[in-house]
Amino acid sequence: MMKTLTNYYGMWQNSFVYLLAFCSGFAIMGIELLGGRILAPYFGSSVHIWGSIITVFLLSLSLGYLLGGKLSMHQPNLKKYGLLFLFSGITVTPVALFATPILEMIFIQIEDARYGSLVASIALFFIPTVILGMISPYSIRLLIDDKEKSGQVAGILYFVSTIGSALGTLMTSFYLVLWFEVNTIILFYCSLLAVLGLCSIALAHYPAVANKTGDS
Repeated sequence: MMKTLTNYYGMWQNSFVYLLAFCSGFAIMGIELLGGRILAPYFGSSVHIWGSIITVFLLSLSLGYLLGGKLSMHQPNLKKYGLLFLFSGITVTPVALFATPILEMIFIQIEDARYGSLVASIALFFIPTVILGMISPYSIRLLIDDKEKSGQVAGILYFVSTIGSALGTLMTSFYLVLWFEVNTIILFYCSLLAVLGLCSIALAHYPAVANKTGDS
C-alpha cells in the first residue's frame, strides 16, 4: 500500500515539476521582454539596447545552467527546488521597486547608451536570471529515475519549458503590457515564482514525497 502511494505521489511530483518548468520559462521570457520597456526611457529602444538585454540574459542563463547542474549533484529534493523559485521571485522584486533610481544613477554616470544599457541590464537582471537558469538542470535531475530514459526526460522538459517561454512572450507582448503597468506585471511574476516555490517546499514535507526524493 505504501509503495502504491509513493508511486502515485511520484507521478504527481513529476507533473508538478513539469508545471514549474513551464512557469519558469513563461516568467523568464516575460521579464526579458519587459526589460526593453524598463530601459527605454533612459537608453532608447534601438538594437543596441536589445543587444544588451539579450546578451545579459543569455550569459546569465548559461551560468545558471552550470550552477544548477552542479547543485543537482548534492541530494536533490523539492525543498531546494522550491528555494530556487522563492529566491528568484525575491531577486526579481527590486526590478519593480528600485529600477528608477538605479537607472537614473547609471544614466548619469555612463553617457554612451550602448554601455549604459549593458550595465543597467546586468544590475537589474543578472542575479535573478542566473537563479532562473538553475531551474532547468535541477528539474531534469528530479525527474530522472532511470538513466536509460534521461534523454527522453530532458527532451520533454525542454519542450514544456520552451512552450512556456513562447506563451510568456505572446501573453506579455500581446496582452499584459496593454492591460497593466510594467511594474505590476513584474510584481505578478515575482509573486508567481514565490508562490510556486512555497508550494514546492510544502510538498517536500509530505511524507510519501519526502521518502521518494530524500527530503528531510
